[in-house]
Amino acid sequence: MDSGVKKSGVTSSQVARRAGVSQSAVSRTFTPGASISPKTRAKVMAAAKELGYRPNAIARSLITNRSRIIAVVMAYLENLFYPDVLEELGRLLVKENYRLLLFTGFMDRDSDPVFDQLMQYRVDGIVLASTSLSSDLSEECAAAGIPVVLFNRTTERDAVSSVTTRNREGGRRVAEFLLAGGHKRFGYISGLESSSTNRDRFAGYKEALAEAGHTEIVYEVANYDRAEAEEAARKMLSRPDRPDALFVANDHMAVAVMDVARHELGLSIPQDLSIVGYDDVGPARWTSYGITSMSQPLKRMVEATVSILMEQISSGEIEAEHRVLNGELIVRSSARLPKTGVVEVEGRRIFKPAKS
Repeated sequence: MDSGVKKSGVTSSQVARRAGVSQSAVSRTFTPGASISPKTRAKVMAAAKELGYRPNAIARSLITNRSRIIAVVMAYLENLFYPDVLEELGRLLVKENYRLLLFTGFMDRDSDPVFDQLMQYRVDGIVLASTSLSSDLSEECAAAGIPVVLFNRTTERDAVSSVTTRNREGGRRVAEFLLAGGHKRFGYISGLESSSTNRDRFAGYKEALAEAGHTEIVYEVANYDRAEAEEAARKMLSRPDRPDALFVANDHMAVAVMDVARHELGLSIPQDLSIVGYDDVGPARWTSYGITSMSQPLKRMVEATVSILMEQISSGEIEAEHRVLNGELIVRSSARLPKTGVVEVEGRRIFKPAKS
């Protein structure tokens, strides 16, 4: 089987004849990690350039049984956390001589991409990076012998690997920060209620507040959606007993909440209302928002994801592995500062309560 794209009838055999080498030498030249002398490689590359030959990844995958493609499934890209994830994933996968194939547009739990769609591309691994996707797809792929990593989410079932952060501890840290700032009335704007990330963030937040004697939390659901976050903010902040401290389940929604608070309701931030988000990406860092946010160590999360995939692809053994990473509460201007606990580390202000 020829493994080259035929441009004007060019084949790998013709490249071999032009370079004065064997056809296997041409194949090794275009196979990452294969043994080939610099002199022979230079001959092959010169001949390939002269003839206009390029290796055919699809044909090569039929020979090697490896497509060198990793599928990444995301529900949507409006949340700027995910474009950043894609960029970092693409960068690291290229270093491993893999390419990324993106599936998007699956916002509802009943609209998972069909298993057969992924199989058509003979992908070598799959990253499921959306809180709205069900666990069924991941388990179906794993059962087919394809390495799968859940990114920024977990599942109660232990069939597939996952990479996430300590969301419960993150929620607790947000509560500790707001309590240290002297706040008395607390609110929470939820992401997708059924998602593991949202459940854990709220659980940690609620626990820490309860331990301090605050059991009343004003609660609205916004499903990680900007428009729903705006409506949730209108309801919550128009109450006569509106909170003076608000934890929003991610920065994407926190931006919407801040816009409503400032421009529709005339509230001053942080004088009238403190807002804390989650993820530490995009607008959270912009001066006009300056969102105090629980960070997710995106680069380390992506590194862990790629590491798990490469190990399982190389070994051919799929055993669920779970990596949980720590984040930091990055302090900016959207929330009232506590008198103690804020320290500067490498040019960033971070909240570290005394007991930590």
